[in-house]
Amino acid sequence: MTANPLAPDWLSLPGDANALEPAIWSAGVERSAEGVIQVAGVPVTQLAREYGTPLYVMDEADVRTRAREAKLAFDREFAAVGSSAKVYYAGKAFLSTEVARWVTEEGLHIDVASGGELAVALAAGVDPALLGVHGNNKSLREIDRAVASGAGVIVIDSVDEIARVADAAEQHGVRQRVRLRVNSGVHASTHEYLATAREDQKFGIALADAEDVVALIRARSSLEFMGLHAHIGSQIFEAVGFSESARRLMTLQARLLGDGPVPELNLGGGFGIAYTSADEAMQVADIARALAEIVAAEARRLGIPVPVVAVEPGRAIVGPSTFTLYEVGTVKDVLVTIGGTTDDATAVRKYVSVDGGMSDNARTALYEADYSVRLAARVSEAEPALVRVAGKHCESGDIVVRADYLPGDVRPGDLVAVPATGAYCWSLSSNYNYLARPAVVAVRDGVSRIIVRGETEDDLLSRDAGIVRDTARNGN
Repeated sequence: MTANPLAPDWLSLPGDANALEPAIWSAGVERSAEGVIQVAGVPVTQLAREYGTPLYVMDEADVRTRAREAKLAFDREFAAVGSSAKVYYAGKAFLSTEVARWVTEEGLHIDVASGGELAVALAAGVDPALLGVHGNNKSLREIDRAVASGAGVIVIDSVDEIARVADAAEQHGVRQRVRLRVNSGVHASTHEYLATAREDQKFGIALADAEDVVALIRARSSLEFMGLHAHIGSQIFEAVGFSESARRLMTLQARLLGDGPVPELNLGGGFGIAYTSADEAMQVADIARALAEIVAAEARRLGIPVPVVAVEPGRAIVGPSTFTLYEVGTVKDVLVTIGGTTDDATAVRKYVSVDGGMSDNARTALYEADYSVRLAARVSEAEPALVRVAGKHCESGDIVVRADYLPGDVRPGDLVAVPATGAYCWSLSSNYNYLARPAVVAVRDGVSRIIVRGETEDDLLSRDAGIVRDTARNGN
């Protein structure tokens, strides 16, 4: 069998369209002897019966292991160069009270980027001293709550925020620790919408202006300047961008040390993960080693102490832990003319429509992200067919998996699983077309439980003020 000419260049024809690529699934996922995918010993057929589909299925042990290993790697590598590290879990990837407890129990801090994320972390009982508070447009209420709660550090994103945070700290009688977000001018090889360190963007302060802004921070007695912060992008597969950003930031740090302490340097997150068999993501241990080496080398060159380094992985902790489980509704073969041909050659693309879509995974539509898919409740010897997994929304761009191979006998009623959906899928989910958002189920040691309740149509209708008024008017 030859590859479908409609397949993208990176997608290879699989020898076995049932095989599970370990790099893109959580450690607890395997197929049973009957061909059913199971996670931590719980089969997806049981999960579908108990919780319905679509369903986010999270491997708790996998999240904990990745969090623990990230902390150990950064502790080890920075201890070797005479310093230490702080690993913040980036809550924007996925945050619930349970996940907040897991990552802090494994030794991580948490980075929150809104008042809502702060509320979740506090509701989980997380020590506020472990929290870093981000955001380019923090409201006065959000700043006040962060300061009042005892947040460990607030990231100053603009000159306007200096007075806002300082005033809140004075009102609460505390000295608030702050970092300054700067644009290092380095951007990683990533999607245009994910690159967040270019000069023409909403985040942070230009590197050339940073010394003056730090002076304004230091002039406020209610603020304690902890250091610089930068973020160079997301879904990054190489260390060169982090290295160049660190070099530029440490050159600035050396100048800042002339007027006061700069104990920390936050290099941000954005560590990539594998979504398809073609992706080759760096291991967190390798990233930790590379960052420790470059920071230590720059400190020697500049004649300054090696700072405490902070990083903010989110996707790398939670992304591979989760898959989304769907049920197939319709299957449609579409005859497509092959571009660039002169003889009207055609090929078949099989559209597999599932009971979710862009409301539970917006990344494909937003970023042209690629995902993988596998039959979840059976295996098949049928020849592989190129498929496009589509959602049920009234949008032609409602695609979950742009291209992968499934056994050609995929049919209505099949369960399919899309791996590596732990990061930014639930976080970006919506009620488009009035679809209720799915539940998030955590599985550990053969036991499953809901950690985020799925919505119902009653939940959606309960927010419709017209319905509420009609009910009250009718006395019901």
